[in-house]
Amino acid sequence: MKTKELKTPESWLRTAKTVSEALPYMRRFAGETFVVKYGGHAMGDDEVAKQFARDIVLLKHIGIHPIVVHGGGPQIGKMLERLKIQSEFIDGLRVTDKATVEIVEMVLSGTINKQITSWINDAGGRAIGLSGKDGHMIEARKLRRTKKDPDSNIEKVLDLGFVGEPTVVHPEILNQLTDTGFIPVIAPIGIGAEGETYNINADTAAGAVAGAMHASKLIVLTDVPGILTKDKELISQLTMPEARALIEDGTITGGMIPKVETCMYALERDTEAAHILDGRIPHVLLIETFTEHGAGTMMMK
Repeated sequence: MKTKELKTPESWLRTAKTVSEALPYMRRFAGETFVVKYGGHAMGDDEVAKQFARDIVLLKHIGIHPIVVHGGGPQIGKMLERLKIQSEFIDGLRVTDKATVEIVEMVLSGTINKQITSWINDAGGRAIGLSGKDGHMIEARKLRRTKKDPDSNIEKVLDLGFVGEPTVVHPEILNQLTDTGFIPVIAPIGIGAEGETYNINADTAAGAVAGAMHASKLIVLTDVPGILTKDKELISQLTMPEARALIEDGTITGGMIPKVETCMYALERDTEAAHILDGRIPHVLLIETFTEHGAGTMMMK
């Protein structure tokens, strides 16, 4: 015979209170699509990654349709180093020649993609791994960048090789998968008009997918708390005009600029809200989705 103390531990009460407070948000987001860009620090820690997978499965079980778009820059770098293939970066983008793009596709669509799908499946989900080339889901073109020569002030066209940007995302495959209970996990590889393979920045790919799916949320997981003021204080919420002003005055700089631009791209295409969250925080997806105070920075129109 089992016995139980009548006194309820405080931690149980906190858990019950949290679940109760989450109910309105569960009802609000049931049936909605969340596109989650997964990468950065969280991908380098197996325990954090498995926790992320459990949270994704939880979202699916309560009726939200999560779609994961992942990166893999550090893993690509390690493989190129192992194969003694040199690569360089221009403005944060890896110059991708023919040899490099083959390795990029192998790492992203192979090793990383299948590892993430395995973590989600082990957590009780039904994940299926894809790349943007599958079914021509993400059509892309060569990304063109220009840069001014500091001496002559003449703009030069930068050749980044097989680095691409999405032109069209076809959502039909994703709709079919999410409607039948699957969790799509997408490697950011696109296909060109002549069948070329393009390496696409994962943030950019996630924003394009969110826009095409008219997602309720685009969630970008990174390794910083969110968008910060010049005094390093977290900005919890801002509009697109405010974000543009912060880029203009130098508050938003460096690698945060393309993340913010990705969020704005998705918002312009009817994504309701975009979030930049610290993926190192345990259960940050759940904190943002199911609590009143949320986490990180939320962007809206």
